[in-house]
Amino acid sequence: MWHRVSRVLVGRLGFLTLTLLYASLVAGCLATLIAQDELSLGRRPLENLVRTASEFARPSFLDVWFGNPHLEYRSDDGTVLRVENRQAVETHYLQGLASATWTTFRIATLGSLLGAVLALPLGVLTARNLAAPMPVRLLAKGLLDVARSIHTLVFGLVLVGIVGLGSTAGILAIAFHSMGTYGKFFAEAIETLDMAAIEAVRSVGASPTQVFFNAVWPAVLPQFVSSHLYIWEFNIRDSTILGVIGAGGLGLLITEATSLFQWGRLSTVLIVIVLLVSSFDALSRRIRKALS
Repeated sequence: MWHRVSRVLVGRLGFLTLTLLYASLVAGCLATLIAQDELSLGRRPLENLVRTASEFARPSFLDVWFGNPHLEYRSDDGTVLRVENRQAVETHYLQGLASATWTTFRIATLGSLLGAVLALPLGVLTARNLAAPMPVRLLAKGLLDVARSIHTLVFGLVLVGIVGLGSTAGILAIAFHSMGTYGKFFAEAIETLDMAAIEAVRSVGASPTQVFFNAVWPAVLPQFVSSHLYIWEFNIRDSTILGVIGAGGLGLLITEATSLFQWGRLSTVLIVIVLLVSSFDALSRRIRKALS
């Protein structure tokens, strides 16, 4: 009885200690930022917020129906510089937006698949219950940890310098970063398996390859598919920003809109991203539910 009470007290004391350490860390972060004057909201933050919010509230795609078909741009002295049909201009922009959305989806899809393929053997080698040689297991785990630690944008910046601008750099950046997450999920799925089934296959003299495809693969396939759908969905979000470094897709339109302070255009792009991710999330949830 006393042993159980002592364990509870030690557990609560440990949790309290970690909480105090976390609170101290947060306080330290805030104190140093305040000391360096890094928490300033700038000049006229409320005015800027209201103006930006009002522009966001009117997405540019509304100009397809409500835009001025004869918008005049004039100089300070009243001279007409050019005349623009906002409806036609926005229709053309939406066509480009559709193409950019398709590019982003292709980057996420192919990058996710390549990342899963690269991660599968590393995940198998990392799983402790499959008893790979220790040096091999540590090397595989190290590769996965490195891939997971480096952000997609960093991979993208390096790869743009190697393979040039375009979708290839985006696909490889998604793949190399996702490889770390895939490998971790794959290894954890394998480590939850019932070893009795694996040992039964081994006991009849099966090779490691036969053990994997007859005892491991059928048992973990549903979890592998579920992990793939989850990471694929995440990569759709992640790939939307790769255009910032020249990989194409929606990120390029985001860069253009923010650099020109076109918040209506940015609002349209963000609506498309939300719809794309939400649609894929709903589809992937149905598939994961069917597999469970």
